[in-house]
Amino acid sequence: MSTQSISSPSRLQFRAALKDILGGSAASVLTVTFGLSYALLIFGGPLSPYLSYGVAATFISSAVLAAVIAAGSSLRFAVAGPDSSTAAMTGILASSMMERIVAADPSAPVIGPVLLTLAIATVLTGVVLGCFGMTRMGRAIRYVPYPVVGGFLGATGCLILLGAVRVITGQQLQFTTLNQFTDLLTLSKLAAACVMALVLYMTWHRSRSSFGLPAILIGGVVAAHVLFWLAGISVAEAQAEGWTFQPPPSVTFMLPWSGDALARYPWHLLADLTGNLVAVIFVTASSTLFNTTGIEVATNREANLERELNVTGLANVLTGAFGGYPGCISISRTVLNFNSGGTGPLSGLTSAAISLLMLAFAPTLLGYMPKFVLGGLLIYLGADGLHKWIVQSRRRLSFTEYLSLLAIIVIIVQWGFIAGILIGIVIGCATFALSASRIDSIKFSFDGSEYRSSLDRSREQLAVLSAHGGSIQGLNLQSYLFFGSANRLYQHVKALLARHPECRFLVFDFKLVTGIDSSAAYSFAQIKRTAHDRGIRLVLVNLQAAAEKALRSSEFISSEVSIVPELDHALEWCENEIIAQHEGLGDEEASLRDWFVRILGTEEDAAELVHRCERLEVAAGDVIVSAGEPADSMHFILDGRVGVMVPTAEGGLTRVRSLGRYTTIGEMGLVAGAPRSATIQAEIASVLYVLSISQFEAIKTENPILSQKLLTFFVLVMAERLTFANRLISVLRR
Repeated sequence: MSTQSISSPSRLQFRAALKDILGGSAASVLTVTFGLSYALLIFGGPLSPYLSYGVAATFISSAVLAAVIAAGSSLRFAVAGPDSSTAAMTGILASSMMERIVAADPSAPVIGPVLLTLAIATVLTGVVLGCFGMTRMGRAIRYVPYPVVGGFLGATGCLILLGAVRVITGQQLQFTTLNQFTDLLTLSKLAAACVMALVLYMTWHRSRSSFGLPAILIGGVVAAHVLFWLAGISVAEAQAEGWTFQPPPSVTFMLPWSGDALARYPWHLLADLTGNLVAVIFVTASSTLFNTTGIEVATNREANLERELNVTGLANVLTGAFGGYPGCISISRTVLNFNSGGTGPLSGLTSAAISLLMLAFAPTLLGYMPKFVLGGLLIYLGADGLHKWIVQSRRRLSFTEYLSLLAIIVIIVQWGFIAGILIGIVIGCATFALSASRIDSIKFSFDGSEYRSSLDRSREQLAVLSAHGGSIQGLNLQSYLFFGSANRLYQHVKALLARHPECRFLVFDFKLVTGIDSSAAYSFAQIKRTAHDRGIRLVLVNLQAAAEKALRSSEFISSEVSIVPELDHALEWCENEIIAQHEGLGDEEASLRDWFVRILGTEEDAAELVHRCERLEVAAGDVIVSAGEPADSMHFILDGRVGVMVPTAEGGLTRVRSLGRYTTIGEMGLVAGAPRSATIQAEIASVLYVLSISQFEAIKTENPILSQKLLTFFVLVMAERLTFANRLISVLRR
């Protein structure tokens, strides 16, 4: 019993280790296959004579990345290595460096500076990833707009496709080289690669079997050699015609950090590669984050993002130190290992060991590997990326976002990754601003007749508020207010005031506002000017300190703007103002009606005349009418005092008569229609009721009796004034 209890844990450990080894071996098949295709992608075209160095760098990278990330990853079953996106960026960096070296000196050595450039880029990538992990700045990459990331990865797929064409034909696909793709042999190679890619799509893409991809690739190699045999083409002839690769005599490993290599390195060219270096770092960082997230979803395991960045950073630093190029955790290899039963770091270590063994066997494999098999794999990977980001993303993105994604892809392919990222971020920010500006900054609106303070009031006061509640208009604001949303708010306020000319208090509740920028403060200044022109008081409620500071900096807050801590108190204050105003108006209208009763004799005629008149309130010194203007109205002076002013010889005005309450002025001009002979100016604050000529004509048509009474009153007034004038003249003659 004791022996069984001791041996049982050992058996479990042995089984777990065996599963890790088997899972790591299965993942290694992908590592080898992808590694050969990545080596051809990076060291293709002009760098193809140095393919042996590329194969060595690829499997050194695969071994170091797999070992370090397996030992330190928070996902213990992780398998890492070069990724399609990082390989595409590395290929662009390598070819750019070679082009600059050849342009500067065609006879200069190439492979040493290229390998050292890749090593420098890898070390820098590792350092930056480590900094992201330690400072948690890596989370910032999640704030890059989704169309920018999609455009970036879509452009990567496009570049993988272009790289596949270069691997298959040895020529770059450009407008200037299209004539080189017209011969039958080149088209046959491309057609065979497309068939291989189609086979991968129809089989492995749909099943994702653990050993499906290796079986398909091995089957493709066997089928190709069978076809060569049937066509009478030997292995040497296939290599000569470009159907298969020319195998390097051996894998050539060169550590690029020698003193002689550092001394001869063209450091002045490194500044020109800054954009490509940043692109390599960005791709590796984003691939690390996205791949880790994808593995979390696929395996239902949670990863420590900061730890993954730190470990990936360390792995890339060591990879660069050994002359490799960047890489990260792999979704396909990790998920394949997990589905095969791998649960521990031994899986990644197994993959690393097999990658080291490939340093001895890779040349032999390449000699029998048809180009269209690995080229078809690259076409499949590139097309899959393009399909994901150009076709599938259309369902997840708005039309504007989708157009920006396509634009970013074109910009990156045409002008490079830095231009694409920068312009993409600008497009993303502009798209976000446009979308955010469409979000209504007004949660709801209300007026004083439907939404009141909690203060209990008398029936009379409630009646006043019900009748004049429209004088209070309130807006409950929300979200962040910036130039787009604030301008929409300004347009809404203008339309609101046009619909409610009776508004006298405009209340803004900032309780749900998260912030205000300077452009929004300018829009509030426009609202203030509009309100001032209409005699409307602005009331701000629940205004936070940051928002108040922004509004004060734009000089929006002044004595004309009231700030109240709570909405209930603000409504109570506005209601008190309305009640005080209209209770006074009630007494005023009663006084006016009594005066008109004395003039006209009946309540009905008095009420009719009150209805026809318009209230006018003036301050001391205000000019009511000016001499020479058309006499289109008369004024009933209910309260205050006005003066009749005539011009003097010195160009000023002198008062010839003063009129107090319960007097009228302008009735002669209203009847005769002659221009005004004098200027009427308020001597003190006064309240007048104006009867316009249009209302007077309406009275004559609709109510002849009232019209006759008014004319009789006018005659009596003029008679009294004529009597007073005659008395004054007789006194002056004494």
